[in-house]
Amino acid sequence: MTIILHHLNASRSFRVLWLLEEIQKDYELKSYFRDGVTNLAPQELKNIHPLGKSPVIELNGKIIAESGTIVEFLIEKFASHLAPAKDSDSYLDYLQWIHFSESSAMVPYLLKIFNSIELKNGTELKFLDRYADAELDKVFSYLDQQLAGKKYLVEDRLTGADFMIGFVVYGLINSLGIRSKYLNIEQYVENLESLESWQKAINIENNLV
Repeated sequence: MTIILHHLNASRSFRVLWLLEEIQKDYELKSYFRDGVTNLAPQELKNIHPLGKSPVIELNGKIIAESGTIVEFLIEKFASHLAPAKDSDSYLDYLQWIHFSESSAMVPYLLKIFNSIELKNGTELKFLDRYADAELDKVFSYLDQQLAGKKYLVEDRLTGADFMIGFVVYGLINSLGIRSKYLNIEQYVENLESLESWQKAINIENNLV
């Protein structure tokens, strides 16, 4: 039962690549690259899924999209040790953090990136810049507080919640360059970067051709 990961460079697909390296499940990697001018995904991804986005996996002929869905599915099917017991209070925390990653956290993060692009191109921002700054600080200050004294988000061990939020906070520290403000997040990212599975995934990502 081989998994095919349709992987776009510099995308949410890193979550799935990292997870597959962690659970050491056999998979086939099909790589796609962003357009050098538009930075958008190539049209070839639309041949896999109508939205033309990544990650997408294939398993037994079934196409599965959305990184949160893929992470939850792969853990439930192949790596149950990466999730708390379903009858525990920790499982509710786990689900909340998984969905936090693509909702509360991702929105201000992306707005901040898009705003920086618009500002570089001379666009005058009258609302979104202030809104993005306020939302980003609110969301990541909260996350920073929740990470105080912890290496991981849930049960202080590696779970699917870390695979989801890790992509966002890595970008917060590295792409947005926000350092020394959220010290617990910064330490959390350093811990994730020290994991063998993360290093393998980064190495694969950096050597795609």
